[in-house]
Amino acid sequence: MRKLGIAALGAAAALTLAGCATTGSDVASDEGAEIRVWLVGTDTPDAARDYLVETFEEEHPGSTLVIEEQSWDGLVDRLTTSLSGSDSPDIVEVGNTQAAAFTSAGAFLDLTEHYDELGGDDLLPGFVEAGSYDGKFYAAPLYSGSRLVFYKKDALEAAGLSVPGDLDEYIANGEALAEANPGKSGIWWPGQDWYNALPYIWENGGEVAVPDGDQWDAQLSSDESVAGLEQVQQVMTNASLAPKDGNETNPQVGYCDGTTLQLSAPSWVKWSILAPADAETPGCPEEEANLGVYALPGKDGGAAQVFAGGSNIGISAKSKHPELALDAMKIILSEEFQTIYGENGLVPAKLSLADTLGTDEVAQAIAAAAGNAKLTPASPKWADVEAAGILQDLFVKIAQGGDVQALAEEADQKIEDILNG
Repeated sequence: MRKLGIAALGAAAALTLAGCATTGSDVASDEGAEIRVWLVGTDTPDAARDYLVETFEEEHPGSTLVIEEQSWDGLVDRLTTSLSGSDSPDIVEVGNTQAAAFTSAGAFLDLTEHYDELGGDDLLPGFVEAGSYDGKFYAAPLYSGSRLVFYKKDALEAAGLSVPGDLDEYIANGEALAEANPGKSGIWWPGQDWYNALPYIWENGGEVAVPDGDQWDAQLSSDESVAGLEQVQQVMTNASLAPKDGNETNPQVGYCDGTTLQLSAPSWVKWSILAPADAETPGCPEEEANLGVYALPGKDGGAAQVFAGGSNIGISAKSKHPELALDAMKIILSEEFQTIYGENGLVPAKLSLADTLGTDEVAQAIAAAAGNAKLTPASPKWADVEAAGILQDLFVKIAQGGDVQALAEEADQKIEDILNG
């Protein structure tokens, strides 16, 4: 997703699965089989989960499908252990930035020959790329969701402001809202939230890291990237009262209690904001008429390049029931299952289902943002960078007022040490 921070990953190379693909002697009888599916977090709606279980069990009498919900925190570590062990789940969800660590290590079954029947060229191309390695297809898209800006219409109007046309105006609006509303965030931005910093880097012409032959060149300290990082510090210092060392979980809390007037978050956060007041994590459905949304504007207008959050899904190379697991994958990528995602504000895995998002303000903002969405560097070791907390640490220090150039140079060295190690 997307996703949220992940716990320490020893190293992608530590997942040694060479030769671990299911062999004839490993395959158990499909009669009375149990298929275990790991879904992460609460993004997949209950209606989709129910559809998967019921449809699979109707199509395979005597067999069962069990969904085991995992948390994003520590996911890579658990997958590293589970996918290489004797009790592996059959199907697993991974964040799109984590996929390369597992596809490159042989953790997933090769689905290349099933590409067309799983959706083929109708699948989200960026996520197909994230789930492929060395010319083979291992992990299909599950869903996507670009970050959008959610705001309180009455606060913007009271301050005499309108939806911004470019990134500079967005920053200025955030500062003006904070100044006009003491004790409130004009743009809520906790220090660890590095996903929201990427557009500032990209819109100023910078990059996190780019390939250079068989090495990676980290570029956070380039003039272009530093210009974006300085804008990040401006927002964090002048517009946000979020904890300087906090993370981006539960952004609806501040919105609902009135201390957050604007925030940038994945599209599905709309449903967190509008969740019933008696939900496990309460929302504020009474705010629906006051909830505005737009795509983060770019430096020169239009939609900014934002991080494309979301997940891939693959079949464990150690699944004892690979054929049944493939049947379950077909259900997950079916029009019926994916439509449930669209109707709940998540971008479906298939391009042809984009209209399931509807035509409201959120759907229009998603469409605008998705057209310019980007991914993190496509290195099998990128998950190690995330696990090391390099970017989280960088932006906490930026939020605390540190020297941007020096911090960026330090982060570049750490990123190159991992990617080129």
